[in-house]
Amino acid sequence: MLNPIHSLTPFTMTDYPDKIAAVAWFAGCNMRCVYCYNTPIVLESGNISTEEFCKFLDKRKNRLDGIVFSGGECSISPAFLELAREVKKRNFALKVDTNGSNLDVLKQAISEGLIDYIALDFKATKEKFKSISGSHLYENFIQTLEFLLLINFDFEVRTTLHADFLDENDISKMAEILEQKGYKKSYFLQNFLDTKENFGKISTPKNSFDVDKIRSQIPIKLRNF
Repeated sequence: MLNPIHSLTPFTMTDYPDKIAAVAWFAGCNMRCVYCYNTPIVLESGNISTEEFCKFLDKRKNRLDGIVFSGGECSISPAFLELAREVKKRNFALKVDTNGSNLDVLKQAISEGLIDYIALDFKATKEKFKSISGSHLYENFIQTLEFLLLINFDFEVRTTLHADFLDENDISKMAEILEQKGYKKSYFLQNFLDTKENFGKISTPKNSFDVDKIRSQIPIKLRNF
């Protein structure tokens, strides 16, 4: 098996709510989001083997509360379930950042009790999903959203916001979809991070965005604004 992990962030207090954690950045992704700031992780192969990752976990026992699987899209890695099991063997909590495209793997992991928390990326409205994510995986996202709500799983929904691609009306539509599906928790908007390297070759938005113009019955919370 190819090395699954591109790189590691050994310490973070911002990526897993209320926990001291490390982040494993899985190589590869099945989307090409215009605003993606992790292009090397998406395009390059992994640098860290399963064995190396397990050694890292052993060194972090009693020093961390949790591990975050991110990417790229961690759930498409052939090593995802194996590495999730290794995390739980060592009694870490596991958070998974996912675009929701690979429900079968998430179902398997949840059925084994491997995942404690999920951050689910809502890329765009159905009409804009292809242009923003570079994929036709909108219905996959909806199926994952519906499943997590059905089983009352602990998760959040978040959207990266670049005002040249999503406006107040788009976010209002997306909040309405979440409400209609039965999502009642906070909907997080994450500000676009301009690292000067992304698939859309974009920079700071030319358009302005007024959060007060969002129509939503569910709480809207901002990150990095």
